[in-house]
Amino acid sequence: MKKIKTNASRLLDQQNISYSILLYETKDGKIDGLSVAEKTDQNPDHVFKTLVTQGSSKQHYVFLVRVTDELHLKNAAKAVQEKQLTMIPVKDIQSTTGYMRGGCSPIAMKRTFPTILDESALHQNEIIISGGKIGVQLKLSVESLIQLTQAKTAQIAKEK
Repeated sequence: MKKIKTNASRLLDQQNISYSILLYETKDGKIDGLSVAEKTDQNPDHVFKTLVTQGSSKQHYVFLVRVTDELHLKNAAKAVQEKQLTMIPVKDIQSTTGYMRGGCSPIAMKRTFPTILDESALHQNEIIISGGKIGVQLKLSVESLIQLTQAKTAQIAKEK
């Protein structure tokens, strides 16, 4: 199998952070978080999706919640001290983050944005996030993700 390298994995290598790569098939078009968890044979509670928002102040924020949950926008806004948050339009994801929809990693975005990780991640040793390319997931310690992204934690998820 060829070695997959993304901006996210390159930064992890550069920082000497231990991680593993999980690959999944994308030909069927199923790239939603639950499908990814199933394809990689991982517990969905350990797989987190990356969501990018914009606040009333026009500042962008990155939120990570389990693929089984939704982002609670009111709690998320409170966590970053914004009056209101909206999801950025899909057409703006690549220009804002440098990543495509479905492959947006919280690691090595074009710019550094305030990052908030749902506190449910604190109950786990490892977390699975997008590797920065559709078909690629990264598994790393929660501690490493928090350190690398300077993430804060808050209760920002609501169950679907």
